[in-house]
Amino acid sequence: MMLLRRVLRVVMVVALALVGAAQGSATVQADEGKPPSGRQLLFYNHAYGVFDRETADAIEHSTYLREFANFQVRTTTGSDGQTWTGRYLMGRETYLELFGVGDVSGPDGTLGSAGMGVSTERAGDMATVLKRLRDLGVEKPFEFRQTRDFGDGVPVPWFDAVFTTDQYDAFGAWGMEYRPEYFADPRSNTEPAAFPGDVGRERYLSDAYRDHLMRDVTSIRLAVTPRDLDNTVPLLRAGGFRVTSVPGDGVVARGGGTTIRLNAVPRDRAGLREVGMSLNHPVKRHVERLGNSTLTAGPGARAVWTFPSPK
Repeated sequence: MMLLRRVLRVVMVVALALVGAAQGSATVQADEGKPPSGRQLLFYNHAYGVFDRETADAIEHSTYLREFANFQVRTTTGSDGQTWTGRYLMGRETYLELFGVGDVSGPDGTLGSAGMGVSTERAGDMATVLKRLRDLGVEKPFEFRQTRDFGDGVPVPWFDAVFTTDQYDAFGAWGMEYRPEYFADPRSNTEPAAFPGDVGRERYLSDAYRDHLMRDVTSIRLAVTPRDLDNTVPLLRAGGFRVTSVPGDGVVARGGGTTIRLNAVPRDRAGLREVGMSLNHPVKRHVERLGNSTLTAGPGARAVWTFPSPK
């Protein structure tokens, strides 16, 4: 299974792509109680965060995480030879990508930087997402194709991505659709299509999650700047999430099995703050300290991983 294979590829990929994007931003507020137009097209794929070195090293060398999840540490080569080294926890359809300061080049590798990819399940849905973005006032969404080099110097198309803007502070969200060329490449270790046009997350990720405790990401909370929040809302709405405002200057986006919460904060308080996960079976309560973060599994078939604000 190609660990980045589904979830991962999107996270890092997107992080790198954000640096090279080029577009104007659009501010779209959440519509209270208004259902999204049409069926849901984008679903939480993965998210990443950049943490202090103590936390990143503790995650990388944790024995517990290798039992808890389908866990891997790997270096990936994307478009234009860009590389990044991440720690991955992969579930059935979703995953996490975790970095230490400097593991990603440029501003995306600074403390508190974060990103999130939301992806389509059916080939061609990205075109509808683009139309919805324009209807929401994003006049020039930035489109980007990510490739992956498996080590032979021959890039393979990986996924198509769209961003609402290239102007961001510390957080970037992108919509993505996996390419048929990637699924067709035997080195991707992806699964057969479950239906015509299947480009979904479950196909992209392996079934190795069955041998571990973690099943999927069910909720995620990120602290982002007001500008990054405004740039993200249109993408979530275009993807079919139900987006509502919450007390404390933020939004909650619901849909597709994962709840996404974004809170507006100053740049120095930005970052990935909490991840909720479903487990393959119930367990007694276990608390694992990983650097400056805390992973609590159970009681029951749930786990919560909390990360501190940058100091």
